[in-house]
Amino acid sequence: MREKSPRERMRTITIPPVGLKGQLGLPIGAKGIVLFAHGSGSGRLSPRNNFVTQALRDDGLATLLFDLLTVDEARDRRNVFDIQLLAQRLLIATAWVRQDVETHDLAVGYFGASTGAAAALVAEAAHEWPIAAIVSRGGRPDLAGRALSAVEAPTLLIVGGDDREVFALNRAALAKLRCAKQLVIVPGATHLFEDRERSRRLSSTRAAGS
Repeated sequence: MREKSPRERMRTITIPPVGLKGQLGLPIGAKGIVLFAHGSGSGRLSPRNNFVTQALRDDGLATLLFDLLTVDEARDRRNVFDIQLLAQRLLIATAWVRQDVETHDLAVGYFGASTGAAAALVAEAAHEWPIAAIVSRGGRPDLAGRALSAVEAPTLLIVGGDDREVFALNRAALAKLRCAKQLVIVPGATHLFEDRERSRRLSSTRAAGS
């Protein structure tokens, strides 16, 4: 297990008024903070999310990985696709960051995946807080609907080359964005950004064990 760098500190937080649980990572001399809006079936304990947050902290960015829904709310699958609800939770977390003594001066960016990407775009389009940039990984920006044309923050859409359906949805959403924007394709990656070779090995392992 990797030891925590002495140049970073982790805080377990609870965001009022709903009581959202989160992990705040603070590298020394942070130059900004990235808030994560994850998608369905994911949360602050996800190994994939934590891998990305560690990479960002290694690059000098603070991170806030938190659950957009409470445990009870997450049991209702309809909430996972309630983009307006998820966007409001992201705005609540942004307000918390803007008020916390250790993060209030940091530029804020959003990192969204799946439905969380749509929530990030809707939250930015509300213009309640200045957002420096938005990154969508394997996201569903199309679900942001009319909010797409109101987004002002530079936006990067990242899609796996083998995730053809989501690629088409991202390309359509890109056309509706009026901000600085870019669509990047990761060759050979699937929706969860596992490459073909890794997916083949996993499939072989499962087949051998059955």
